[in-house]
Amino acid sequence: MVRFGFIFFVALAVSSIGTRLVSPLAHRWGAVDHPNERKIHAEPVPRLGGVAIWLGFLAALSAFILFQRVFPDDVINLDIGLELWGFLAGGAIIIAVGVIDDMVGLTPFVKLAGQAAAAAALVASGVRMEFIGNPFGPPGSLFYLGNIGIFLTLFWDVAFTNIVNFIDGLDGLAAGISVIAGLTFFAFGLQTGQTGIALMSLALAGAALGFLRDNFYPAKIFMGDSGSMFLGFCFGALTVEGVMKSIAAVALFAPLVIMAIPILDAALAILRRYRNNQPVTQADRDHLHHRLLRRGLSHRQTVLLIYAWSAALSALGLTFKVLPSFQKYLIIVVGLFMTFLFAEVVGFFDSGEEESATEPAKEVDRT
Repeated sequence: MVRFGFIFFVALAVSSIGTRLVSPLAHRWGAVDHPNERKIHAEPVPRLGGVAIWLGFLAALSAFILFQRVFPDDVINLDIGLELWGFLAGGAIIIAVGVIDDMVGLTPFVKLAGQAAAAAALVASGVRMEFIGNPFGPPGSLFYLGNIGIFLTLFWDVAFTNIVNFIDGLDGLAAGISVIAGLTFFAFGLQTGQTGIALMSLALAGAALGFLRDNFYPAKIFMGDSGSMFLGFCFGALTVEGVMKSIAAVALFAPLVIMAIPILDAALAILRRYRNNQPVTQADRDHLHHRLLRRGLSHRQTVLLIYAWSAALSALGLTFKVLPSFQKYLIIVVGLFMTFLFAEVVGFFDSGEEESATEPAKEVDRT
């Protein structure tokens, strides 16, 4: 645990310092979010916070590798091989695409192509879904995916890359959810004996927390697409590499429950825009956080409520490893029911068209 704590601190410190250094560079390079009628901030706010998160993550991994060489130990098994290099290469591609988008703007097609290229680098290195647990068969039974796993991996990682981007609509929201998810995947990695995955998840959580210091309301800097896409890419890759390769059938559901809020928000946003004959990439004011704001919650209250909801679902996901099969699936059903019930209470499934048309924008939506 000392090694884990050291890695977490390095990621947090480098990310926090990097955030302060990146901010003036963002102003100099024109990566600035200017206020307009749709946004809440009155002054230009720099983007490129994702670069600081990326640097914090890389610094943590580098520190661990150096630490292992000076003080060798077999407790944490981080394989420094082709798969790790594929992970880092994919992350670098995502950061490059995100930085360019934050500075000059890219078309949705170009961004999607960049996301696909990053996922392809991951697959080429050997990180792919090879099999999934069979929830209807005896314990330990598997579905072998073959070549279908390649396409599922590409889709899975590109989808995760975008779901964090969709939820990035309030100061501190995406970063805070990423901290919660990172800590949860860290605990899940320890539960399943995948210490390398646990280490990388903890490094992500530390890097996101270091950035959150300056990103919480009122934000001094935004993570931009560079940050939201990088975090989403990493969580997608880690679930494929770690959780999805587990022989436990519930491993298929754990990441979906842990990331349920951004997944639900993104899915309903896509459905909503399709029904309204709008491009999927067109921003609107009907995300979960917008609806909570319209019900009278303040900016901080909305973010903290979603934090609590995300933490509760993450705790639910951690029970999968220790409960009998029947109880696991019962908890999944109850958890999903309570989530949809809460979403219904806050009006998440309303059309939102009338409210959006009559109510002025209260929030930043960078989706």
